[in-house]
Amino acid sequence: MPQRILQRAAGGALLSGLLLVLRGRRDDGDGAVPLNAISHWLWPRSAFRARGFSARHTVTGALIHFGASCFWSLVFEGRRLLRGAQAPEPRPQEVLRDALALSALAAWVDLKGVPPALSPGFERRLRADSLCLVYLGFAVGLALGELCKAAPRAPRPARLVPSPAQHAPLAAAPPARRAA
Repeated sequence: MPQRILQRAAGGALLSGLLLVLRGRRDDGDGAVPLNAISHWLWPRSAFRARGFSARHTVTGALIHFGASCFWSLVFEGRRLLRGAQAPEPRPQEVLRDALALSALAAWVDLKGVPPALSPGFERRLRADSLCLVYLGFAVGLALGELCKAAPRAPRPARLVPSPAQHAPLAAAPPARRAA
C-alpha cells in the first residue's frame, strides 16, 4: 500500500509540477515562480517575490508540492477502502474518473476551502487556464501512477543446498609410500 501511495503521489507531483514550470514560464516569464510561491508556507515575505531557481524557494516549494501530492494520494487510497478488499481492480476509465474527481476536490480545497496562508500560492502567479491545466495534470499523473504497476521483482535463483559430503571434514591424506 505505501508503495502505491508514493507511486501515485510521484505521478501527480511530477506531471503537475512540470505543468507549473511550463505555465509559469508562459504566464510569468519564469518557470520557477510557481514553485517558489509554494514556499510561502515557510517564507511568506519573500516567496511571492522570488524569481529564478533557488534552493530556499524552488526546492522547498517542490518538496511541499510533493508532500501535498502524498496527502491527496492517501485520500485517493481511501476509495479502495470504501470498495472493500474483495472488489476487483478498477478499470482504467474508473481510475481516471476517480482521479479527476479527487483533483477537483483538491482544487476546491486549495483555492477556496483553506485560508490564504495555507493555499498553494501558485494561484497568485498563474492564470485561471493554467490552474486548470495544473490540476488536470495532477489527475492524469495520479491515474497513471495508479495504473502503472511496479515491475515485478525477478525471482531469486534457487540456492543450492550443499550435500553433506561437501561439508564433511577433510580426511588426512594417507602417508606417502616409499619407493624401494
